[in-house]
Amino acid sequence: MVSVPSFLLRKLYLKGSLKNNDTGFEFQLRNSLGSGYAHKMSPLELDDEVIPIQFCFFWQNNELKCFSEVSQSNTFTLAMNRDITIQVDNKNLDSKPHKVTMSFDVPGLGTLKFDFTDQIDEG
Repeated sequence: MVSVPSFLLRKLYLKGSLKNNDTGFEFQLRNSLGSGYAHKMSPLELDDEVIPIQFCFFWQNNELKCFSEVSQSNTFTLAMNRDITIQVDNKNLDSKPHKVTMSFDVPGLGTLKFDFTDQIDEG
């Protein structure tokens, strides 16, 4: 099975997009690696603590979808050169740097995992 190094996957994160919102926090992914999709999402981790999956969402086609809804028939799609917003409810961030870890299962590649460290801009 082909392996995708985490340093390449880390390029999916749109640096500087981490911010608080009305429900928690969010960040953006921009796929410049190649179109793909996942048929299973794992809960996000924030500073090495697992966030319950029911608080992890993404915006796709102007619709908010929970990570737990992702399946073989309802995929998480990363279209080429398109932004996707990941949203976490019930958790606001302070201004210190935070490590976010994301993983998902991709057919033919297995589980892909990456992390990034960034901080919100309060200014």
